[in-house]
Amino acid sequence: MSALNRKIVYTTSAPAAIGPYSQAVVVDRTMYISGQIGMDVAFGQLVDGGVQAQTKQALSNMGEILKAAGGDYSNVVKTTVLLKDINDFNSVNDVYKSFFSTNFPARAAYQVAALPRGALVEIEAVAVLGPLSDS
Repeated sequence: MSALNRKIVYTTSAPAAIGPYSQAVVVDRTMYISGQIGMDVAFGQLVDGGVQAQTKQALSNMGEILKAAGGDYSNVVKTTVLLKDINDFNSVNDVYKSFFSTNFPARAAYQVAALPRGALVEIEAVAVLGPLSDS
């Protein structure tokens, strides 16, 4: 059996990992994107404005990581949304649908006890790079 290629994805356009992990890893055409919080890359702090502002920033950060690997939001096939408060579910959806408007990825959403840096939302994703056809 031949070995699959693994590539570590890193971009300065998204916040650096705050622990011993990569922003993303690509194996073959599958990209695993680490959880993104609403961290402003320029200031290294969470954005102000509550859960919607943090969701927008987290998804923007994800977009920069996708771009670094030659992809975009249309390549995302699965996301996991972690919420400090499940009551923010609809507010997150309002922002989420502006990034994923058709052929929505599969998704799970959970309330968690706490998130890194006191974030209100964290979003991770799995993407498949290259051309995808819908059937």
